[in-house]
Amino acid sequence: MKKLFLMAVMALATVSSFAQQAVGTFTIQPKVGLNLANVTNGDGDIRVGAVAGAEFEYQVSDIFSLSAGALYSMQGCKGETEGVDATVKLDYINVPILANVYVVKGLAVKLGIQPGFNVTHKASAKVEGVSASADLPGVKSVDFSIPVGLSYEFNNFVIDGRYNFGVSKIMDGSDSKNSVFQFTLGYKFAL
Repeated sequence: MKKLFLMAVMALATVSSFAQQAVGTFTIQPKVGLNLANVTNGDGDIRVGAVAGAEFEYQVSDIFSLSAGALYSMQGCKGETEGVDATVKLDYINVPILANVYVVKGLAVKLGIQPGFNVTHKASAKVEGVSASADLPGVKSVDFSIPVGLSYEFNNFVIDGRYNFGVSKIMDGSDSKNSVFQFTLGYKFAL
């Protein structure tokens, strides 16, 4: 582990001009993609959902930029027990604030913080063809996570993959947290 860390530090120290955008520029990146979401400390399965929004980026130096955005994110989980199909929909407006380090031309490592604001908190179930749904009580209106990931930019197209580590409990009386793999495709426009 120490050798890997040392190699990463040396690689970053020897990096020269790897940014796709010029220093001091702002860009906006509309993006759409796919979430593979679940909650921790539960026995649920992955809920596949959409993610869409935009991120702004400021190129601080040749190898470092800061970004912030707003993304509509479909999260939650699914499950099936004894003939009952259940889905927990926990949808958020997430605000990722990220530090981006370009390790080679076009390839960035990302790390940051992400507050999320709950907009949907429903549970639905289907038993023998009969469906029912209801709002979940006790869901917290604000969620915090730590996004970590990679992105690759080519000709202003950006492929991004992240994992959002949930750090706050999603509802009262539960230790469950959000756990989301997110994959997006975007396009950068200079401002």
